[in-house]
Amino acid sequence: MEIDWERLRAAATEVMRHAYVPYSKFPVGAAALVDDGRVVVGCNVENAGYGVTLCAECGVVSSLHATGGGRIVALSCVDATGEPLMPCGRCRQLLWEQGGPECLIEAKSGPLRMAELLPHAFDVADIEAVTGEHPVPVVPDRLAAWRGRGTVFVHPDLSGGQQVWTTYWERSAGDAEGAETGVLEEGPTWEDPTGAIEWGLARTPRVVVVDASGTIFWAGEGEPPSEIPVRWG
Repeated sequence: MEIDWERLRAAATEVMRHAYVPYSKFPVGAAALVDDGRVVVGCNVENAGYGVTLCAECGVVSSLHATGGGRIVALSCVDATGEPLMPCGRCRQLLWEQGGPECLIEAKSGPLRMAELLPHAFDVADIEAVTGEHPVPVVPDRLAAWRGRGTVFVHPDLSGGQQVWTTYWERSAGDAEGAETGVLEEGPTWEDPTGAIEWGLARTPRVVVVDASGTIFWAGEGEPPSEIPVRWG
């Protein structure tokens, strides 16, 4: 797609004149070309609570989705003189989300790719790497108050003639004087103990593995306690 940078800069300059900047006196305008050919714009809007000021790029992203969504192909951001201005760090993250590494940003020396402005960016791929193939263990709301307490035991079991690993989270008598002991939560089963241990560590730093022979291992955080001196794995 051909990018008319003069048109984008003119649109950014025009919207810059509508900026609300009673505190900094530093108006900013931004205009972005969307992958369907339309142009969306935004200006900075300040606030007496300085930390909640909206950058011009925030307005662009809101306009993008309010008018049908799509992906940002190129963006021009300008200052009060109409000269190209670099997006701040927060806005670079916003633009990465909406345009990706190949999105172009106008600079005084020429267009720059977002991959150059935000190297080693964090994006949805980093989230999916954890929550996709390896879901983050979730502690039920009713048990949230117990997080960090008690002990999780991981042990082998049989299911359909195959060895699996299962878990249970137990209250400890040492939680409080006269505290009742018992199982807080029984976990699902895993083909190997790795997932079971991750499930346990989401609940408490005290995770104990008992293998098929009855040998006890420490799989929790920190150094093994004196009563379980051998670490798992």
